[in-house]
Amino acid sequence: MSVVRYLDVLLVLATAPFVVAAGLPVFGYLVAAGAWLLTRVAAEALHARALRSSDPRVRAGLAVGVMMGRVWVIVLAILLARYAGSKEDGVMAAVLMLGAFTVYFMLTLVGRGWRDLERKPSVS
Repeated sequence: MSVVRYLDVLLVLATAPFVVAAGLPVFGYLVAAGAWLLTRVAAEALHARALRSSDPRVRAGLAVGVMMGRVWVIVLAILLARYAGSKEDGVMAAVLMLGAFTVYFMLTLVGRGWRDLERKPSVS
């Protein structure tokens, strides 16, 4: 199950050879991949910290902070790729982020569904 949990990270890393082989904008890929991996690691660390807290306000604050922080870092990474590189780099960064986010979002929905099914008592 742990490999499936990080399928978005595997997607980002597995895309690298195809980007290079196809001659796609490498700078845009590197900026987006770096930002995605950075935010993913930070989100995991803060999520673990939130789970250790017994205060619901701390848990909620960390969850919202992680979501907002990730959005800012991702948007800034796309803008960095666009303006420090080229328009194609910006498009590459945006496409990679969109693909990674789609996989991450679907895994989050499916994962929460599994956890909810495990928590519900069976009706017999």
